Amino acid sequence: MSSRKRARVKLAEVAEAAGVSKMTASRVLNNGKGFSEETRDRVMAEVHRLGYMHDRMAVAFSSHSSSTFVGVSIPDLGNEVFAQVLEGIERRLNSSGYQAVLCVSQYDTASVDSWIERVLQWRPAGLIVTGRNHSEQGRKLLRQADVPVVELWDLNTSPLDLSVGINHYDSGYAMGRFMVERGHRTMAYIGTHHDTAHSAKSRFQGWQSAIQDGGGTVEDTYVLKDTPGFYGGYYATEQMLSRTADLDAIYYQNDNMAAGGLMFAQSRGLSVPGDLGIAGWGDLPISAILPQRLTTMHVAHLKLGQKAADSILAAIKGKPVEEVTSIDFRFVPGETI
Repeated sequence: MSSRKRARVKLAEVAEAAGVSKMTASRVLNNGKGFSEETRDRVMAEVHRLGYMHDRMAVAFSSHSSSTFVGVSIPDLGNEVFAQVLEGIERRLNSSGYQAVLCVSQYDTASVDSWIERVLQWRPAGLIVTGRNHSEQGRKLLRQADVPVVELWDLNTSPLDLSVGINHYDSGYAMGRFMVERGHRTMAYIGTHHDTAHSAKSRFQGWQSAIQDGGGTVEDTYVLKDTPGFYGGYYATEQMLSRTADLDAIYYQNDNMAAGGLMFAQSRGLSVPGDLGIAGWGDLPISAILPQRLTTMHVAHLKLGQKAADSILAAIKGKPVEEVTSIDFRFVPGETI
């Protein structure tokens, strides 16, 4: 048996076998127009029979073809919120013949800047970047990018190009107002470090404003340098209640932290909301299976991703598109406040 590798099948061989021109075969593979369904089936049958591997990178770099790549920057796929957002993006992109080139930044602006610089060299059709807080270098790169750019997640009423997001400040304010209306006056906040969690910081600021406007006080805050998960919520609640007495309620950065807080309260025999009110954010799956329905804020994360993809696709195709798209949130009263 020969040890030489089999020569790669060329597009011209596929075209000849299918009885079409090389240009027609290329249009079929690139989801173009100007051919019949029968022609498409015939070309694709030869693609599979011959084992032809379509070089999509060559398409992306070709000056005669439109790129099918969209750069997508997401901070953390371990966070189920962003996993749902990405799913929404990919559903829309894939159904339109586009593919996501992904960056998972772990909230590191230097990593995002480096990725933007690299991905722009691949001539993407557009970019979707999470957040509105960019470094000076990142902002410069995005402004100079000769492609549509969507800022995702944090609503930006003065975007670099396009914005699809949530008004986090308003969602925090709505929760704070409800907590005051329920009679809570002495409250606290538990979350993660706001140097990276900019949207959480906006929610906290909105919530704090509502508490103060309603005549309440924010007695304590506990900010962890950790992921906003169950254990963080459990641990921080334990620490907070040991140092701050007579709290009416605690507002958590997200539902996972709130679930940890609820578990701690129940482990100590505290009545929720009688002894301690608990509120989260996001309406994450855990909130539906807790012993008590969590008071939270519902956000359509999948829809958020889909709308971001819709905006970038419309801009790529030169169609009219709203500069700013706000995704609504919906209050979930629950049983814990």
